Amino acid sequence: MNLTNFVKSVQDIMRMDAGVDGDAQRISQLTWMLFLKIFDTKEQEEWAFEDDYETKGPFVPENYQWSNWAGIRKADRMNSDDLMEFIDRMFKALKDIPVDEHSDRRKVLVRDVFEDSNNYMKSGVLLWQIIDKINEIDFGNFEERHAFNDIYETILKDLQSAGNAGEYYTPRAVTDFIIDRLNPKISEKVADFACGTGGFLVSALNHMKSSKETLTTEESETVKRSLHGVEKKPMPHLLCCTNLILHDIDFPDVIHGNSLAESVRDYPESKKFDVIAMNPPFGGTEEEGVKMNFPAAFRSSETADLFMTLILNRVKKAGRVGVVLPDGFLFGTDNAKVAIKKKLLEEFNLHTIIRLPQKVFAPYADVATNLLFFNEGEKTKEIWFYEHPMPIGYKNYSKTKPIRFEEFKQEQEWWNNRQENEFAWKIKIDTIIENGYNLDFKNPNKPSVEIEYSVDEILENINKSQRSILELTNKIKELINESEIL
Repeated sequence: MNLTNFVKSVQDIMRMDAGVDGDAQRISQLTWMLFLKIFDTKEQEEWAFEDDYETKGPFVPENYQWSNWAGIRKADRMNSDDLMEFIDRMFKALKDIPVDEHSDRRKVLVRDVFEDSNNYMKSGVLLWQIIDKINEIDFGNFEERHAFNDIYETILKDLQSAGNAGEYYTPRAVTDFIIDRLNPKISEKVADFACGTGGFLVSALNHMKSSKETLTTEESETVKRSLHGVEKKPMPHLLCCTNLILHDIDFPDVIHGNSLAESVRDYPESKKFDVIAMNPPFGGTEEEGVKMNFPAAFRSSETADLFMTLILNRVKKAGRVGVVLPDGFLFGTDNAKVAIKKKLLEEFNLHTIIRLPQKVFAPYADVATNLLFFNEGEKTKEIWFYEHPMPIGYKNYSKTKPIRFEEFKQEQEWWNNRQENEFAWKIKIDTIIENGYNLDFKNPNKPSVEIEYSVDEILENINKSQRSILELTNKIKELINESEIL
């Protein structure tokens, strides 16, 4: 099939359904269906041939396996009304799959994925049309499945304009750059404790795979087992698991839960990681019970602060971290933020802060963000800052003009041979301490820009301002007159 038109044609069908409201629901609806189709392909063509499959399987009950109801001949299908009743029964059955500590992880994954998923569609006729589109994709074909990875990426990118769902997607250029600088090795374990749709995990997977021309079977399996994610919200958890299965990880180690709901005190080394890369949610709050999992000095009403404390307690000795944080963390002076930054600088080497322009996360978030890189095991002596420049001709980033990985070439070339320039500068630790652990240092080397206007331009700007003031004054008068009449 023409994979390029797949997403558009499916979305066009869903727009005709009265039950699906908005892009976020369309994406969620499509993804649980893709998950079942992909999972079924794996179960029928690979897992069914495992020696102990009869003991462990089936991972999806047979009558709910995609091939047994959606993949059959059209002549043998149930009618549209029966389909909707069947879907209701299927959701209930998959949410209630009995699992325990001995259950196969694939069975647990199915239960977790459907625990909070929903079927939004109301029309069985339209649902069959979507199923027909999905059936045109041969996920058993290696080349077609990997071609679909690019299509799936466009689905994830659509989240950026899908209301609040945009918080789950980090631009791929950012995840790739952070992973490129952290450089995880094949033997190392990588974690993201708020993994969203799995961007950092996929970037780490691709990076480790490309670190050698050819991986041995053992190395390939090691890489697949090295990724750990946690995601609180159901839709991104589903998106992430589907994403990783598409990348040939049969057992995604992605927990559906809240990373902050566990005490950060005294983590054993076995629950720590060599590399942590993440974009923690910021601007949110957690309930008081969650805050109690943190020492009193580090309890904050800001979610990003709690995640920073979690990171500092879950990175291994000599481990490496790359994290996205808003400007508010850098200049924040409340007690918790200062305590976190003090611990960060005294126990870790915060060696680099990349200052990103605004609108990198547009349209979901407009705030200026920063990439913080630090290593465990040594104190910070100085911090290098690098102000990421906008590409020539760009005023702002947008959905149609996103940040690109190639733009980080300047930082990559500067990284191992650091010198001050118009974008880069360094600040000594003494200066930071004197400033109350404020990390918000502006670029001192940036050339000042003098804006020159002609006399005619100045007069025109004055006239525009006067016209705006007059229009506003007239509107206020109208509102006053209307209120007097009432």
